[in-house]
Amino acid sequence: MGLFDIFRRRAKEEPNSQAENETPVSENDAATEAPVASEATETSETTSEATPAVSESEATEPVSKSETDAISESTSDESEPSETATNETVTTSAAEDSTSDTSESEAPLEESEAEPTPVDETETPVEKTDEQLYDQGLEKTRTTFGERLNALLANFRHVDESFFDDLEETLIGADVGFDMAVKLSDELRDEVKLQNAKKPQDVQNVVVEKLVEIYDAAGNDERTTLNMAESGPTVILFVGVNGVGKTTTIGKMANRYHEAGKKVLLAAADTFRAGATEQLDVWAKRADVDIVTGKPQSDPAAVVFDAVQKAKKEDYDILFVDTAGRLQNKVNLMNELSKMKRIITREIPAAPHEVLLVLDATTGQNALTQAKLFKESTDVTGIVLTKLDGTARGGIVLAIRNELHVPVKFIGLGEQISDLRPFDPNEFVYGLFKGLIDVNALKK
Repeated sequence: MGLFDIFRRRAKEEPNSQAENETPVSENDAATEAPVASEATETSETTSEATPAVSESEATEPVSKSETDAISESTSDESEPSETATNETVTTSAAEDSTSDTSESEAPLEESEAEPTPVDETETPVEKTDEQLYDQGLEKTRTTFGERLNALLANFRHVDESFFDDLEETLIGADVGFDMAVKLSDELRDEVKLQNAKKPQDVQNVVVEKLVEIYDAAGNDERTTLNMAESGPTVILFVGVNGVGKTTTIGKMANRYHEAGKKVLLAAADTFRAGATEQLDVWAKRADVDIVTGKPQSDPAAVVFDAVQKAKKEDYDILFVDTAGRLQNKVNLMNELSKMKRIITREIPAAPHEVLLVLDATTGQNALTQAKLFKESTDVTGIVLTKLDGTARGGIVLAIRNELHVPVKFIGLGEQISDLRPFDPNEFVYGLFKGLIDVNALKK
């Protein structure tokens, strides 16, 4: 069953499920809600006066304790980690509380110690389902795309070349990518005639249907799940430019796999950005996982070497490696990345098992350009798309799949630690196009 068939079935089933959930109030129920006697009313008034209003307390995350200072003694000056590993600092989440003051340069994720008693670690809000997160996270994109289509079809008279030119501009403006816009326009020329679409709603149905079909065909051989090692530690390398959310993504993924029962280790190989190591250390404590760090300005490859050695010796399931933000055209930084990959492969021949490129969805077509150039410079195996809930440019997922054929493996649909979810093509398509077609008017 294709993506569009699944989408159409869900779109038809949703109104029925909503109708079933609506339970009318019977007359007997309504009657019981009416006041019975004046005494009861008097009693309720007394009770309401005696009982103060209780305000709902906002759910807050636990107040983090002061950071445990990592103490490392360095004796090695060699640059090659294969000879001697640079001094590492391994801090575990179970480390004792330190009494030292927290530095003002700590990452913004850490909260001040305002309360003597920390709030319970468990989050108060009920965790949302994938369907709810996709629906809410794609609301801006869905609304904007619908408005663009409605604006196009508002002046619709008949299907001609002018219509297809306007359609291409609309699709490009929705960040589905130039190549996909042209491909869709070409295929619609025949499809509109085949389905005899003359009304605006019929044309809109065909547009959405072809978008889904092209998206489905472009990624039918993609594996959206992570490639995990059959034995030994799985090593996953994160790359991307500064500011896209690499460190936050690693922290959220570490939490996800730790809660799934995996033994997780983090490697802070971004040794040059101010506060990068401290920020990842905060996430390590929050996710209750271990971390390997190095001295500021130390060789990132040496940190990676130490982390791989620790992962092997202590039987970790997953090693997440945070790297410095780098532009794909900076030769020295790309060479540094290649060096880290060589060290990982030398220690674990099948690793790294994934090289995940983290992209900021709010940058739209710039994210697509970054992905193209990174793919040319290194072996990118998957995409993590962050901040999708804060933008109307969710169509970038369509462009990435159609033009790069690199699978999107995780997407960020909110700010909560659990809002980073594995990418689900079915949920994405439904969340993006729900409400944009008339399922009863479909020809198939």
